[in-house]
Amino acid sequence: MRALSCLGCLLLLASTTALAGPVYKWKDAKGVTQYSETPPAGAKYETRAQARTPVAEEAAATSAAPVPKECSTARANVALLDGGGQVMHDTDGDGKADTALTPEQRSAQKGLAEAAIKAYCPPAG
Repeated sequence: MRALSCLGCLLLLASTTALAGPVYKWKDAKGVTQYSETPPAGAKYETRAQARTPVAEEAAATSAAPVPKECSTARANVALLDGGGQVMHDTDGDGKADTALTPEQRSAQKGLAEAAIKAYCPPAG
């Protein structure tokens, strides 16, 4: 179950940042790992490559009409965030999810995923 939560978190992180280009990773003054679409001012950072998501590729392969990868990822993220299980994220930079999203973080991530659906999914009908 923890592995599923970790996978969900990784999909969530990949989809919320993959829309705009490169992702920057760094540790803030408290040692918490941060990710953003813009590099931090005056801090050492890594540029992270975007990973392809198997969920999005599978959904696109089974669909009659091609669906953008971002659309499939956003829909998978909304489904994950609507579920009852915990969604974990990495707070100490070791690459392993260790803290559950708070209700506020979960709501914010769901809002981002819903905005991505509006932006990338073709209208129904």
